[in-house]
Amino acid sequence: MKIGIQQNNFQNWLTETTHCRNVVFQALNLTPFDDALAALPQAEDAQDACIFLGCTLGPKMSAIATQHHGLVFPNLPGRPYKPFHSSLYTVEELFTGFDSAAPDSYRQTPDWLTYRSFIKVDENSQPMHPIQYVKVGADEMLARRLHDHFISDALEEMLTAFDPRNGGKGVVAVMGGHDRKRSDPVFSQVAKLSRQLTIEGFLVASGGGPGLMEAANLGAFFARRPEAELEIAIARMADPAADADKYSDPNWLKMAWEVRRDFKPEDIQRCRSLGVPTWFYGHEPPNVFASDIAKYFENSLREEGLLGIATHGVIFAQGNAGTAQEIFQDACQNYYDSYGYKSPMILLGVAAWNPEPGEMSDDKNSPFYGNKPAWPLLSKLARMKNFSNLLTLTDDPKEVLMAIRCFRAPGQA
Repeated sequence: MKIGIQQNNFQNWLTETTHCRNVVFQALNLTPFDDALAALPQAEDAQDACIFLGCTLGPKMSAIATQHHGLVFPNLPGRPYKPFHSSLYTVEELFTGFDSAAPDSYRQTPDWLTYRSFIKVDENSQPMHPIQYVKVGADEMLARRLHDHFISDALEEMLTAFDPRNGGKGVVAVMGGHDRKRSDPVFSQVAKLSRQLTIEGFLVASGGGPGLMEAANLGAFFARRPEAELEIAIARMADPAADADKYSDPNWLKMAWEVRRDFKPEDIQRCRSLGVPTWFYGHEPPNVFASDIAKYFENSLREEGLLGIATHGVIFAQGNAGTAQEIFQDACQNYYDSYGYKSPMILLGVAAWNPEPGEMSDDKNSPFYGNKPAWPLLSKLARMKNFSNLLTLTDDPKEVLMAIRCFRAPGQA
């Protein structure tokens, strides 16, 4: 099998290697190392040849790649994104060009421009209904696939530090409605839960978008600050005068940007969290509180992957169809033992997920309108495959934390 070499392991490989065979070089400028690489023994047949993905080659290695069966994928310029993206995104990269004093400047950022290259929008910058993809050629399709592959590769690398088998504490995913307001009590509840999990060393992962996804990343962002400061930040963003309570409000991004600026952590490494958004839902901007962002084109990669990396379970806060889908997608992973072991599923909100007959309504103006009886079906599936002990239905954040703390993943000390 060929080994992957990228920025973070290139120097070690070059120091230790005795040949230049069976290597996949990823998004590297190899020009300064032209002589050193050319001096190494090269592949004698196609099976052992090197592959160069989005690399810049010096003259010697360019010739050697041709002579020794090398496969060179050149850079694919002229796009608002980098197909060969060798690391996860940062907020600064996705929002390059954004000015909180001019909220409309978001429309000039790489994040928005990439979305516009993928999904058609109307005159109000909303996706067409039904969703329509921008028609592109095979080169663009290939570029997107390469991009998502590189993001997955970078995500896998990032997660090694949190892998229980490597001494890490583990990953906890948080799911919930994208349309929840910052003023909703559940927003504060999720943020405080995520803050505590981050303090304890877990990596909190969310879908990277607005609503309760933002709450999860926001809580992690405040892990090194007093809870009172988190409450101040939430109140500031939820203030009716700010016109920023919901992601569709005009100052939603502006207020988040300013909170991020004013409460910037001194040690971001101790406040890390993961956001996994997608340009499929690009009309919902990513939140600005995740330290690491794995943004994909393909929503299916994001949905399955986000649930799959949650070594220590998933918290399902209040949500609608998307969150309900995620509950049963995660249940399938446990039911079929897809990842070799089962992990906790925590439904936060008793009435939301197991309402009494009088707590359900089809009236959009009813306080019970959003309640959904997911718990009975989930419980039945769990009984069939013996993971009832991993299910929790609660309104109490302490029970959520206990369910996660008590779980031990395979290989965990």
